[in-house]
Amino acid sequence: MDGGFPSVTNPLAIWEVKEYYYTTTFGSRVADGVYETLLDGMEIEELEASEGIKVLHYLMIDAHYTWWECGKSYLCRIVDMLHMGYVDEVLVGKEVLSRVPELVKEWNTQLARS
Repeated sequence: MDGGFPSVTNPLAIWEVKEYYYTTTFGSRVADGVYETLLDGMEIEELEASEGIKVLHYLMIDAHYTWWECGKSYLCRIVDMLHMGYVDEVLVGKEVLSRVPELVKEWNTQLARS
C-alpha cells in the first residue's frame, strides 16, 4: 500500500501506485505489481466478509510505454480486477490530478456521516 485515508490505521480508503518509468525492458516487476494488487483486493474482500469492515481500494497507474506498448495483457488483468470488485477504481495518468481531490471530498463526507 502506498497510502491510506484518513490514516493507515483503520483507513476508509487505501491506494496503490504502479508506475514504471524509464525501463528499457518489460520484466517481472509489472507482473508482481499487478499480482500484489489482486492479493490486496482479495484480502480487503475477506476483511469485509469476516469483519464487516469496508475499505475502498484504489489503483493509480502511469507510464504509457509500460502499459500500452508492453503490458496490454496486464491492463486486461487490471480491468478484470475492477470488474471482480478487487479494486474500486483505477486512475490513469494525469487523471490522478483531478480525481484525487474529488475522492477526498467523498471520503470526508463519509467520515462526517459516521
